[in-house]
Amino acid sequence: MARERRLFSEEFKREAVKLVGQPGASKAGIARDLGVGANLLERWCREANVNGQVGGGEKVCAQEYERMRRELAKVETERDILEKALGYFAADLK
Repeated sequence: MARERRLFSEEFKREAVKLVGQPGASKAGIARDLGVGANLLERWCREANVNGQVGGGEKVCAQEYERMRRELAKVETERDILEKALGYFAADLK
């Protein structure tokens, strides 16, 4: 007996691709939770990237890396300012 082909709505596919984009998410685990094949989920992710929709984890990782890099630069600047202020006030105590 042949299995009947399941059809998934576009909204379901978009939500599945968004789940893949979450930090720490694995495609295999998400596919298992949703009851779809890992290869099918992979194809949806590729199609979403071609159409310019939310992509896989690579795009999310790059954005998170840039955000963390900017935050680190800000914290380093604040640290340098505090070190200079500490040196200024320590000189007054002598």
